[in-house]
Amino acid sequence: MKLFLFTLCCLLGTLLLAQPDCLACSRAVYLGPDGMIATGRTMDWSEDLHTNLYLFPRGIARRGANSGNTVFWTSKYGSIVATGYDIGVSEGMNEAGLVANLLFLPESVYERPGDNRPIMGMSIWAQYVLDNFATVDEAVAELSKQTFRIDAPDLPGGKQSRLHMAISDASGDSAILEYIDGELNIHHGRQYQVLTNSPFYPQQLAVNDYWQQIGGLVMLPGTNRSSDRFARASFYINAAAQSADPKIAVPTVFSVMHNVAVPNGITTPDKPHISSTQWCSVCDQKNKVYYFEPTLHMQVFWVDLTQVDFSKGTPERVLQMAGSGKTFVGDVTSQFRPTAKPFRFLLEV
Repeated sequence: MKLFLFTLCCLLGTLLLAQPDCLACSRAVYLGPDGMIATGRTMDWSEDLHTNLYLFPRGIARRGANSGNTVFWTSKYGSIVATGYDIGVSEGMNEAGLVANLLFLPESVYERPGDNRPIMGMSIWAQYVLDNFATVDEAVAELSKQTFRIDAPDLPGGKQSRLHMAISDASGDSAILEYIDGELNIHHGRQYQVLTNSPFYPQQLAVNDYWQQIGGLVMLPGTNRSSDRFARASFYINAAAQSADPKIAVPTVFSVMHNVAVPNGITTPDKPHISSTQWCSVCDQKNKVYYFEPTLHMQVFWVDLTQVDFSKGTPERVLQMAGSGKTFVGDVTSQFRPTAKPFRFLLEV
């Protein structure tokens, strides 16, 4: 009885910590043997994001905002990205094996009083990381300088673009980046394998500590709330089969992501944190292969970055999924087509 009451209290604490207004996503990094590193992610949203996949070459000149005081750079690395509404990058992997994932975090506060630093649009923030860095160490060293401020215009449908970022590299290193009261907080280390949504990361870790103590052998929390998904992903990403063979490792990561996915149709208007999984992805960072699984198409397809020409001057290319009516299967690397015009990020300022 004492164990039951203690467990019940912990479960109630978990529910209280999980915030009621976040759209759900989950991310987990698989640390396999012989350098087999793979990052899995679910994209949970209340409606179709009209996602397309793009290949961006090296040498693209970019800016963090349309005008005014902003950040300028030229891409050092080619990348594959998944977009949302064709106005911004929600995740991607570059040719060095660095992965960036954006997940919803409604408590994010990017603004500081009187802040006049150069502007970085939220829609291009992940692309900035993919363009410029090969490792988490490099990214953290630069981002920790906080040389720019985030501009986060509302998304289609009026949803606020309040997000945090997870990055991982081919060595298995990770970092979680969150903005609290205008300050960038970074949790850097190989141990930060998992990210979901609300609340802020230190609180998520505190909740997960309890579930780690009982080892997942007695029970794991089963709801689709953020803290519960965090606990399940943390346990299963390490308890599942550990293999250096991508034919085992990649499906294993997909199986973990399916465990924290939200079934299709589970959306509640007054509880936007309960949103259906629109798609899952797995980035094989050792072999540089990007795997993608749309929920309703029931097929996994992939892109082999080692077979892509990312040379400066090559065109931006797109795999047009939204509105195409097509179902993609297997290796689709050769099915990307040059875009009619450069991708246009939503840069409000």
